[in-house]
Order: sequence, then C-alpha cells, then structure tokens
Amino acid sequence: MTAPMESARRVADAVLYEGYLLYPYRASAAKNRMRWQFGVLVPPNYPGEPSASVTECLLEAPGEARLDVRLRFLHVRGKTVERREDDGYWPVPRLTVGGRDYLSFDEAAEREARTILSLPDVTDGRRTIEVRVPGERVIEPITGPGGERTGRVVCEHQPLDAEMRISAERLPGPYGLVRLRVEVENTAHWERADAPREEALRRSLVAAHLLIGVSGGAFVSLLDPPLWAEGAARQCRNENTWPVLVGEPGRRDVVLSSPIILYDHPAIAPESPGDLFDSTEIDELLTLRTQTLTEEEKREARVTDPRAAEILERAADLPPELLERLHGAIRHLEVPARTPEDDAVTVCGVRIGKGSRVRLRPGARRADAHDMFLTGRIARVEAVFLDVDGVRHLAVTLEDDPGSDLQREQGRFLYFAPDEVEPA
Repeated sequence: MTAPMESARRVADAVLYEGYLLYPYRASAAKNRMRWQFGVLVPPNYPGEPSASVTECLLEAPGEARLDVRLRFLHVRGKTVERREDDGYWPVPRLTVGGRDYLSFDEAAEREARTILSLPDVTDGRRTIEVRVPGERVIEPITGPGGERTGRVVCEHQPLDAEMRISAERLPGPYGLVRLRVEVENTAHWERADAPREEALRRSLVAAHLLIGVSGGAFVSLLDPPLWAEGAARQCRNENTWPVLVGEPGRRDVVLSSPIILYDHPAIAPESPGDLFDSTEIDELLTLRTQTLTEEEKREARVTDPRAAEILERAADLPPELLERLHGAIRHLEVPARTPEDDAVTVCGVRIGKGSRVRLRPGARRADAHDMFLTGRIARVEAVFLDVDGVRHLAVTLEDDPGSDLQREQGRFLYFAPDEVEPA
C-alpha cells in the first residue's frame, strides 16, 4: 500500500467506525439500540433508506492515469445467544453461565472490494465490478462448570451482493479535466418491506465509503476548486456521499468519498490514544466518562463487544501524562481577516470598538442557554470581526473573569452580534 493511501486509510477507518458503538458502550444503553446510522446502503426494495450512492469528482489527467478504487464497508454479523431447553435451543437476550455473561448483540466485520484500472478503461465505457460476499454461520457452544451443554452463541453473516459502476468523461477545455463517476449499489434481493431494520442491516453495506487513488494525475478539490474548475465542480453530482482530498495538505492523489461531511485533508489528532467510535465527541470527555462507569456497567460493556472491552482497558491504563495531552491542543492561532473600517460598529449611537465596555444582552437573535447566563454582565470588546457573509461580530472577554488575560493571549473569545450588547 502506498504511503498516501495508508495515511488516507487511517482517516477512512475513523469514518468506518463512526457511531459503531456509543458511550457508555453497553448493549442496554438506549443510544445503542438504534445503530448503524452513517453510510447505510440497504437492499433496493427496503423502504426509507438509500440503496445506492453516487460519487463524482474531478481529475486533472492530460494523459493516461491509473486508478485504485476501493469500496470499504462494515458487514453486520448477527450474534444470538440461545439457551438450551429440553425441546431445543431458544434465543435469549442474556445468559449467565459459570459467572460469565453472554449477550445477544450484533457485531460487524470490515469488508473491502478493490479494483485497479487505467483511465482509458473507463472513458471508453462504464466498467461494472461485482461485489459478492458469501454468508457464514459459526456456532460456539456454551458449557457449564461441569462440562454440561447449557446453550450456544450463533454468529451469522448473511450474503451480500453489490456493484461498483465506474465511468469517466473528459471535459472540454485546455486543462485535461476529467469527471470521474463511481456508483455503488446494494443489489441484494429483498422482498420483506415490513421486516425490522436490524434484519435489513444484515444484508446492507454499513458505513460504505470509497478510497480512490490516482497515479499520473491529480484530483481537484470540490470544496475549494481553482477558478478555472469552479464551473465543472458545481456540475458534479454526489448522492449520499461527500468526496474530499485526503493525505498531507497539498497532496491531491487520494480522495475519500465519505458518508459524513468532512473538509479537505482531514487528519486524526496525534493526541488521540485510540478509537472511541464517536468522532463528534472529545477524547478527553469520553475517556473520563468511561472511567466513571460502575463495575457492573463495565462488566456489561466488556461482554457487549470486544472493541468496548478494549476501550475500557485503555481508559483504565491511560497514564496521567497522556490524559493531560487530551486536555486541549492549540494547532495554530489565527485572527479572522478584517479591514480598518470593520474595527468598529455603532450601537445605540455610540461607536463600539476594541477596548469598549459593553453590557451583554443576549437573546435578540437566539436563546442559547450558555449565552443567557451572561445576561447583564460587563464585557470588554477585544475586536470587531467581519465574517465571510459580511456580518459583524464582537469578540469580547468578561471584565470580571480572572482568566481573561489568558483568553486574550490565546485568542479565545466570546462572540456576540452588535444588537446583543449595549454601551456600558
């Protein structure tokens, strides 16, 4: 695997397991009873969720180029605990034998389908790549302290059928621009439209995304295209996916087509000690919360999923110096761009600029609870900013806050609109 693709894969793995299992990592937690929310491609006859995605991206390739296209997804594995009775085996949510707990709770395995082709292969016509994953059933017996058979764990993968359809079109103009199109579709046969979602998920592609690498060419950002490619970028059609450049900033040889919205060149924070399956949360917060689980809650989490057990062990063994690294990290300090005429605004006939004292009156625009707690407090204006939409904002620090000097030094301010303050 090339270094750029390996770097991209680390980000893609975070996407793959986004929402896999949420804190408090227990099967009984309400938030873990409705799983697999991102990038789910259900069988085509199952209602309510998409069965296909479409990725279109731009490629600078004046001559021949080679493409490395990888479809990656999770394949849900049903895990059912069955208790042995006189008349056979019967499913149960939980079984405790010899002090060990067994839970019925679905897991997932990583799948990948890869194809390598040259650009002329897909500009001359569409290529269809069939993806076939066979089913599998594994039975693990559960025995009591005396060796007696008390139950079993049945793990089953349903077969999956899907297609990748890859095509490309050279666009007119002097830049050698190509529009690449990759369609991914779940083609499984499904007739039970009224089946529970968890059944359909076992025949679905979960967290489905694409990693597309190129040699002999370079991708063009759809988020920030060069001026000459803006028109072509606007015409790209993406459904149920979001393509971005990945790898080191400046590289343009790999695209991640993600089921969640990202920016170009996303990266894993170097401070992160490992997966927590909730990329919209904060590692420090989740780690500290995990450490506060009761022993009974930890016991349930350990048998819920092997990955949950890994999180518990990591949180328990995390050295203080590594935990301290999670407590905030400043990548860089930047002051939003502004011009001299944006350095002041007029409020109630009074010119308000840097150094002005104002009384906070939040609520004119929104009812954010954190802002409402500051009603009536006196603040000092640190700057007047103009955002990309031409809207002015006042950056302030609280006058009686002992940490205001530190906030000023680090550029961490509270922001209010001019109509949410009055001259003090």
